[in-house]
Amino acid sequence: MIDKEKIIEGVKLILEGIGEDSNREGLRETPDRIARMYEEIFAGLNQDPAEYLSKQFRVDNNQMILEKDIPFYSMCEHHFLPFFGRVHVAYVPNGRVLGLSKIPRTVEVFAKRPQLQERMTEEIAEAIMKEAKPQGVMVMIEADEHMCMTMRGVKKPGSKTITTSVKGCFEKEELWQEKFFRMLR
Repeated sequence: MIDKEKIIEGVKLILEGIGEDSNREGLRETPDRIARMYEEIFAGLNQDPAEYLSKQFRVDNNQMILEKDIPFYSMCEHHFLPFFGRVHVAYVPNGRVLGLSKIPRTVEVFAKRPQLQERMTEEIAEAIMKEAKPQGVMVMIEADEHMCMTMRGVKKPGSKTITTSVKGCFEKEELWQEKFFRMLR
């Protein structure tokens, strides 16, 4: 659980550390605002993706299903700055399909944690494999911006970061990956 009081005290210390007055009119409520914001943007820490992925339906057709352009916003665990973009998830059912909203909800569970894009990609794929038990899954994350690379450090706005995870039939048969990329166009 998120401890709002610790966050409030921590933000006050940061404000003092950068030479600001945490009692100044414009900053007086900032520590509380940030604590409430952290409850929202880190809500995935208290969620289990199985809660969403357990909603499945029987099907006779085992053709690939692709949900693309799922928007996400996350926080880089190294600098606590946002990164954001789109997630594409494809899976080949094994007699059962997921409810359409369940994949975006699963993306949210993992995005709403202090995160690394590479790990988030893998976590989404592993959760779907574990809970839905498809023949295979492929996840691609296209981050449009990592603010830790834009606002500070290398300062390269506009550079995209793309990560993938392939499991099951997508790993064993390149045909599935080719179909995935064709469907993304």
